[in-house]
Amino acid sequence: MEYIDRKKKMGEVAGIMMDYVENKKTHQTDKTMTVPTRSYTDPEQFEAEIERIFKTVPLMLAFTAELPNNGDYKAMEAVGMPILINRDKKGKVRAFLNVCSHRGAPVAEEGRGNCPVFVCKYHAWSFGQDGRLMGVAEQGTFGKVDKAERGLKQLPCEERGGMIFVCLDPDGEIDLDDYFQGYLGDFEDLDFANWHYVGSRTIHGANWKIAFDGYLEGYHFSSLHPETIHPRTPSNCMHYEGFGPSMRIGFPQHEISTLLNDVPEEEWGTRENYGYDFVRILFPNVSIFVAPEITQVAQLFPGPTPDRNRTVLNYLRRDPPKDEEDAQALEQYCDFFRNVTYEEDYVIGMEIQKGLESGAHEALIFGKNERGNQYFHEWLNWYVAGDQDAPKPEM
Repeated sequence: MEYIDRKKKMGEVAGIMMDYVENKKTHQTDKTMTVPTRSYTDPEQFEAEIERIFKTVPLMLAFTAELPNNGDYKAMEAVGMPILINRDKKGKVRAFLNVCSHRGAPVAEEGRGNCPVFVCKYHAWSFGQDGRLMGVAEQGTFGKVDKAERGLKQLPCEERGGMIFVCLDPDGEIDLDDYFQGYLGDFEDLDFANWHYVGSRTIHGANWKIAFDGYLEGYHFSSLHPETIHPRTPSNCMHYEGFGPSMRIGFPQHEISTLLNDVPEEEWGTRENYGYDFVRILFPNVSIFVAPEITQVAQLFPGPTPDRNRTVLNYLRRDPPKDEEDAQALEQYCDFFRNVTYEEDYVIGMEIQKGLESGAHEALIFGKNERGNQYFHEWLNWYVAGDQDAPKPEM
């Protein structure tokens, strides 16, 4: 899709959301959907999700803004796997398993940095930015080593729209155009690649799907967020669009009609955060809320057990801090968003986990108004089933 088409579509969605607010309506499908409780507790289900989803599809693991310079790297863990992402001296981004080919130790400590060569701290074997084994410590006593066969294990990786996507299967493939169905154009329009990375906060919660379900609807805003979200955004008023398994969720503001009243209709699509907000969902585990002050990008990682998840809350802004006072204000925004997410969403998620493990009910039910949750679980079931010929879910 071209830029003008996306903005036109967003303008159309703004008009739909205005109608929702004025007439107390929301996006609805034609049926409810049940999901077995064991989907959130069963170890076999958990392992199937890791193997058939998280180790198969493109995962958004880093931002261009985290690795802006040649030689920058990020070492991290994703679903138990040690990952190393770096930008080489020519500016190309690569991803590897952060595992030395000698005895399996990491070649880079978890975190971010800049270096021309990765050196394993165990025995000082060294690897280039392209993953090639460059040096074996005291090779004269070690013996013959075929360096061409002893490089770091490379992972499929592609940088697009200010984000870095990695497939955790070394033999896998990445086709972002097919997977995202034009959705990444949103981030190109936002010039996301040139934003400033502020920092991150890490929180822990219940099963990853319990946590993620909360990002997919606003049905709970008035009851769970009466003082933080609901004063700006009405409860149970959402609009959903599907892009492959990913989604864009529109949330109108209470004052959308007033705010857009004097704006020409052809410009409605340019007024994000002025009358309405979008939450951009990247299947299977990323939620992006572009706010006026700061943008929160949540990455949810399952585990280490079925009843737990680790969520990294990343914060970005269009421009770097103007001064120390501005930098401190940004940190306060990060803390605010982190606290709302954890204290108002993740705490109840852990209570839900206990409830599901009690055996009180065999299944959960998602309403006709919770189409985003239904769509997410339909795609999750499609991947776990492993039948590539089965019809794909449609919004």
